[in-house]
Amino acid sequence: MALTSQTALSGLARALIQKNLLSEADATACTAGDGTTNAFLHEVTQKKILNARDIAQFASETFGYPLLDIGTVNAEFLPKGVIDSTLARKHQVIALSQHSTPNRLTLAVADPSNMRVFDEIRFQTGMQLELVIAEIDKLARMAEQLGATAQETLSQLSMEDELGALDVALETETEEAAGTDVDDAPIVKFIQKMLVDAINDGASDVHFEPYEKYYRIRVRTDGVLHEVAQPPLILKEKIAARIKVISRLDISEKRVPQDGRTKLVLSKGKAIDFRVSTLPTLHGEKIVMRILDSSSAMLGVDALGYEPDQKQSLLEAIERPYGMVLVTGPTGSGKTVSLYTCLNILNKAGVNISTAEDPAEINLPGINQVNMNEKAGLTFASTLRAFLRQDPDVIMVGEIRDLETAEISIKAAQTGHLVLSTLHTNDAPTTLERLKNMGVAPFNIASSVIMITAQRLARRLCTCKKPVNLPLESLLQAGFHEDELDGSWQPYGPVGCDRCKGSGYKGRVGIYQVMPISEEIARIIMTGGNSMDIAAQADAEGVSDLRRSGLLKVRQGVTSLEEVLAATNE
Repeated sequence: MALTSQTALSGLARALIQKNLLSEADATACTAGDGTTNAFLHEVTQKKILNARDIAQFASETFGYPLLDIGTVNAEFLPKGVIDSTLARKHQVIALSQHSTPNRLTLAVADPSNMRVFDEIRFQTGMQLELVIAEIDKLARMAEQLGATAQETLSQLSMEDELGALDVALETETEEAAGTDVDDAPIVKFIQKMLVDAINDGASDVHFEPYEKYYRIRVRTDGVLHEVAQPPLILKEKIAARIKVISRLDISEKRVPQDGRTKLVLSKGKAIDFRVSTLPTLHGEKIVMRILDSSSAMLGVDALGYEPDQKQSLLEAIERPYGMVLVTGPTGSGKTVSLYTCLNILNKAGVNISTAEDPAEINLPGINQVNMNEKAGLTFASTLRAFLRQDPDVIMVGEIRDLETAEISIKAAQTGHLVLSTLHTNDAPTTLERLKNMGVAPFNIASSVIMITAQRLARRLCTCKKPVNLPLESLLQAGFHEDELDGSWQPYGPVGCDRCKGSGYKGRVGIYQVMPISEEIARIIMTGGNSMDIAAQADAEGVSDLRRSGLLKVRQGVTSLEEVLAATNE
């Protein structure tokens, strides 16, 4: 069995296994995908099994090729058209230089054992190859940079628009016609490039925004919007029409908002869903495409940022046979990912799980997901009633918005079902008061809710972070206790490098307040106590509020104090 799995691996993967730098199980798991070596290396680095720099160093030492920091190479001076662009992008190899005497080509690669690809390049170019090793992530960025840039595509679009090459009657096309006649148009390639770039950058959504005198595209990365392109204003109708076509929306309707979905297939084993929302504005339709990556629910509780005691409390709560677990926080705070991570843990052959969402953002096999449709009478309340007739073990409600939904959810939690849901409140204690204000009886809250988790997202410091000296007064004002400022830890701040594109931050980490409903907290609810009374009791029981949880992340060097203050500024 081991021999069979090893033969499917590249020479570099087998060398990593032999040196005990990579387990065979991890190597086999990361080999799933489009089958290319670069896909394997991306999986290894994205799962943080090994980092790209260590892999490149190992490949250089093991196979005897020089190591190059390709991030220092100016792409403008590299030879163009030496290697087929499709081949170069697929395998992420870069031609660095070519020499006619002798006839040789210097090639930057991540895996020097990929002989099949090198044979193909030799056959195509007729040259002998000299290899240098580069980091896979930097190679990927360089390969994209060498491809058709967005600005080149825009120039092409503008020229074709002036010549009338694009059909201005896109709005009247049927979906079938659009799918066949426009597939090769530059407008399609431009939109696809914008979406692929956004996915590669780890963005959460893409904004297409028309204004009176210009049109811009922005992406939200790590919670912050960045402008990435300004297409000619004349193209706003065509971009909007194309997005609406692929999202199955009515392209002739521009007066009311619309919601749809589309999917971008990246490889045989990888596809990304987009939730599309259109909004009529003064100067055209603003479109936001939300990137929905199902793999985010597979990361596990540890990757979300829960502290060990918080993780233990959460796992104990969701393993209970009945009761209600609530996740609270503002829009974009990661509530959906947290809920789906819990559902993924509970998703077993013997468990019947149903979800009611508006709309379903993450597709998880093994779970019965229902999209709300209020026009057709399919509301949260009616769906919950239907769930209760289908013998569910676990019910997930996308959001408790009204008293009817709250009462049915509580009834389900009291009658032998585990109910997971979200609310928009600032912290865990105020969630209980919000339920009371909705009209839910205190004894129903106390007897059904077993845990409340409040959360925020803070940007994670990049590996280029540096130690910073912060004034004692600032640390105390932020919430640190004097006995914590004993010099045993060092705060860090952002720097900026190629990996984080100069921001100093890469990715985000959750900050959590995990509050189990103890007997004493239940008594406070029953006797009419307010959120301040509940917060005081939770603090006495050792529950860290959002600020304290964030300050712990500062002590661990995960994020900066500025990020925590911004994320937990109540």
